[in-house]
Amino acid sequence: MLTYKLDLEERSTWIRTTPGDHELAQPFWATEQGDFYAHADFFTERSEKDSYELFYTLDGEGYLEQNGHAVTLRPGSALLIDCRTPQRYRTKRGQERWYHLWVHIDGPGVAAMAETLDVTSLRPVELAEPIARRHFAAIATNLEKPGIMASTVVGLSIHSLLAEMVGAAQANSESALGGEAVRHACELIESAYAEPVTLDDLARAAKVSKSYLLKLFRQNLGTTPYDHLLRYRITRAKELLAETDYKVGKISELVGFNSESNFSYRFSRMVGQSPRAYRESCPTRHD
Repeated sequence: MLTYKLDLEERSTWIRTTPGDHELAQPFWATEQGDFYAHADFFTERSEKDSYELFYTLDGEGYLEQNGHAVTLRPGSALLIDCRTPQRYRTKRGQERWYHLWVHIDGPGVAAMAETLDVTSLRPVELAEPIARRHFAAIATNLEKPGIMASTVVGLSIHSLLAEMVGAAQANSESALGGEAVRHACELIESAYAEPVTLDDLARAAKVSKSYLLKLFRQNLGTTPYDHLLRYRITRAKELLAETDYKVGKISELVGFNSESNFSYRFSRMVGQSPRAYRESCPTRHD
């Protein structure tokens, strides 16, 4: 379902494109982009659209509702939403205008950034207008152009916008506190990775609940505490394989695995080769 009223000035623009196989193989792509100079009666209500949408407000105010949340989009604010759940947005009541930039985007890179930004909570972040305008302009200029270079510029511009948003989000007070909790958990991983570290242990070190720690790891590191622990153990194992003559079974014990077979399985999945093959490929290994 889609209902709308495009109460827009004539200078407003709306660009559409259909991504090809090359674009769809990339982590970031766009399908539509617009510069909307909207008046008081502008609104859109949509049940779903298979993409994410990124807004940036230039002037006036917008108002967006989704998932039981509502947020005002003021000048300088950027917001990413997942359009796969119902949403409605409009010029905020009492406002004469909502001048905003928008782009429909998707791809695995966008999905990862969306999780980091916790899009279900509708939390706008502040971006400097020159930065937002530059990246939106690059998307608009290249979106309809054919060729690999144009699609690469679009993808890099989307990535840059989202990276700016992640940086802005993590600079606020709540994210700073969350970053401190994650730091304490990571310090425990780095000091006790050879031991049977549990999520309970990490939550105690971080002084937060287990569920909140999982959320903070997703937001700050883009992964889970368990995966971070695994990667840290595997990295230490790489060092031991390259720099010592310890047997693989001994190394698996030193980095915290309960069996050589489990270690070899995890190592092969994460590195793409077995521990022994990795050792043979290391030019610095002492024979």
